[in-house]
Amino acid sequence: MKLCSLRSGSTGNAVLVSTETTHILIDCGISGKAAESGLCELGCCGDRLDAILITHEHSDHIGGVGVLSRRYNLPIYANQKTWDAMEGALGKIKPEHKRIFAACDPFFIGDIAVHPFPIPHDAADPVGYSFVSDGKKVSVATDIGILEESLFRAVKGSGAILLEANHDPNLLDIGSYPLPLKQRIRGEKGHLSNEDAGHAVKFLAKMGTSQFLLGHLSHENNYPLLAQQTVVNILKEAGLEPDKDLSLSVAPRDSVSCILTV
Repeated sequence: MKLCSLRSGSTGNAVLVSTETTHILIDCGISGKAAESGLCELGCCGDRLDAILITHEHSDHIGGVGVLSRRYNLPIYANQKTWDAMEGALGKIKPEHKRIFAACDPFFIGDIAVHPFPIPHDAADPVGYSFVSDGKKVSVATDIGILEESLFRAVKGSGAILLEANHDPNLLDIGSYPLPLKQRIRGEKGHLSNEDAGHAVKFLAKMGTSQFLLGHLSHENNYPLLAQQTVVNILKEAGLEPDKDLSLSVAPRDSVSCILTV
């Protein structure tokens, strides 16, 4: 099973999870053109996709969903509250392409078992996803206000994970965002800081996860080297060595990431 980000950041997100026979896009908050370019770069052009899954209704996660669904006849999976919140923004969607999953019940798309799990974020009913196929597991967990035990339970056993490292607190403090937005980002339904991500990576690495992709970096309040180095410092303090005990990469905002394979 493979996990790769097409784009990841505060301006747009799209993630591909695939096996030899099944290809699932998680969110598409980028243009149809950018999504198609990224997919083709990965050898999985739009006509090979089986479905689009939605984590939540914010525009940086759904901006290109309707376009891709119409262009490639793709079903869109989301829970009921997310559908209610986003449907008007997607444009015309065929009734048969509106797929609703119940709460956090697992379901199958091709040979991949999809396990949604709740996340703390300021959206209607936001979720992350774990994917299991042939005994292998990968997870996508971004837009997370605080680290909760339920998150670690949901992603436990993942060989690879895309995890949010949204902002550096100092850059957020001195940046140009208005105070209410800063408070939202720091809040329990906002976004994880680099330090939060570092502690999560440390814990998950000790639980057995060996591949990490940091994602959803803020355009103004973070940058890749800072996010990665903050996490590396926390890992080293815990006696873990990146490139020896685990692999750690950062998903670019404007290009395809490395591919994590389990």
